[in-house]
Amino acid sequence: MNDEYVLELQHIRKEYPGVIALKDVSLEVKKGEILALIGENGAGKSTLIKTCSGAVIPTSGKIVINGKEFTSMTPQLAAENGIAIIYQEFNNVKGLSAAENLFLGNPIKKGFIVDTKAMEKEAEKAFAQLNIKINPKTLVGDLTVGYQQMIEIAKAIKQDAKVLIMDEPSAPLTSAEVESMFKVCELLRAKGVSIIYISHRLEEIYRLSDRIVVLRDGEYIKTLITKDSHVDELIQLMVGRALTESFPLRKNCIKDDEIVLELYNVCGNGDSDINLKIKKGEVLGLGGLVGAGRTELAQMVFGSVRKTSGKIIFKGKEIDPKSPREAIDYGIALVPEDRKRHGALLGVSIKNNINMPIYKKISKACVISSKQETEIANQYKDELMIKTPTLNQLVKNLSGGNQQKVILGKWLAANSELIIFDEPTRGIDVGAKFEIYKLMNNLVEKGKTILLISSEMEELMGMSDRILVLAEGHITGELKKEEFKQDSIMRMASAVKEVQHEE
Repeated sequence: MNDEYVLELQHIRKEYPGVIALKDVSLEVKKGEILALIGENGAGKSTLIKTCSGAVIPTSGKIVINGKEFTSMTPQLAAENGIAIIYQEFNNVKGLSAAENLFLGNPIKKGFIVDTKAMEKEAEKAFAQLNIKINPKTLVGDLTVGYQQMIEIAKAIKQDAKVLIMDEPSAPLTSAEVESMFKVCELLRAKGVSIIYISHRLEEIYRLSDRIVVLRDGEYIKTLITKDSHVDELIQLMVGRALTESFPLRKNCIKDDEIVLELYNVCGNGDSDINLKIKKGEVLGLGGLVGAGRTELAQMVFGSVRKTSGKIIFKGKEIDPKSPREAIDYGIALVPEDRKRHGALLGVSIKNNINMPIYKKISKACVISSKQETEIANQYKDELMIKTPTLNQLVKNLSGGNQQKVILGKWLAANSELIIFDEPTRGIDVGAKFEIYKLMNNLVEKGKTILLISSEMEELMGMSDRILVLAEGHITGELKKEEFKQDSIMRMASAVKEVQHEE
């Protein structure tokens, strides 16, 4: 044991049937440091941190906390030894107040009665220590995602956490909320709390961390001092190869004389007077700030929400999809922003997910053709390079990038002609992003058409043939490929017009 380290993972190995998730991984965490843990989806990051919390029992190896050795943890043992984890899905109860959530499972009592006032008073102190302003009486369900996350952090600190593990903490947050979270992390580091920070956003890694541990394919690769490292080096260590280009080259696949989708003065779901045309083989990007109305537009085209007025023309025919099922039957697909809630059935196999939209087609007298089901799933597993030991693997056990491929597989099986990608690479690492981009290029080369919604400026400009920008539910501008500029997009997204100076 080195007194410098508050947590050591020594030679951790985790085997599942047919899969080795972790192979002899070791790392150390110093007191009062922010250690970044990075790697592609499927690198083993989540499995590793779950061994610290007791959610996963390692096949072999040791966990050393302040000199005490353990072969495995339990959630209670982890908490008793100062280990706290904030997962991407928060463990809060929306119908309870901020104070009640802070004391969830361990309320302050006066005799046999829960002392709500005492909890609110203590919650106020806990929030003040982290310089966050939350009314203890407010229901958690009424708070923003950023404030809900702050309650999770406050809960961990109240339980005297010495090591705080944060799994993709910025993924659901706005830029302002991310900035608030950074300040809290820096405050905790100054107080001697150690943080293991997992993120695909390398700019955050450089902003916050002291050291970086890289995992790849379940193996420890290297530890770097953040200030002495370079982003290209990190990417190469993560993917095992140099990425010479961020976006794969694509030939021009646009059929100028074939309009796939036209919207005329479409209103509804917070959008007004939306007019657009998408040609066959085109990638049309939709830019804009959070709340601009991009997802809302996608929902109307996909039939999740009905438009209130205007026309939707698909392949020359006016349509008015009353449900996603109708849109799917027309040939429209949506790869949603929240793939875990709306994109896939996580507790169901890869085979079932891919065949979900077409079971009616591959069934006779309500009996599914098992042969066709397996053949179709195998076809798209191979075509999309889904990494899995078996088609019966549950989708929840796949990495984010492979989950996205499964969702895409089901729409290819359904023979969709227009595919709407809403934030397609959110929470996906650089290597998997490149694979998704290549798949998108393959789609348009095969005659598919893509409507791309992305908040990542580089992605929007790197993948789109044309960009429409929305602000407050209106289209505020259009840019051709040769006109793409970040400041132009931001100006349109902010609905700011250029000032014309008179000569």
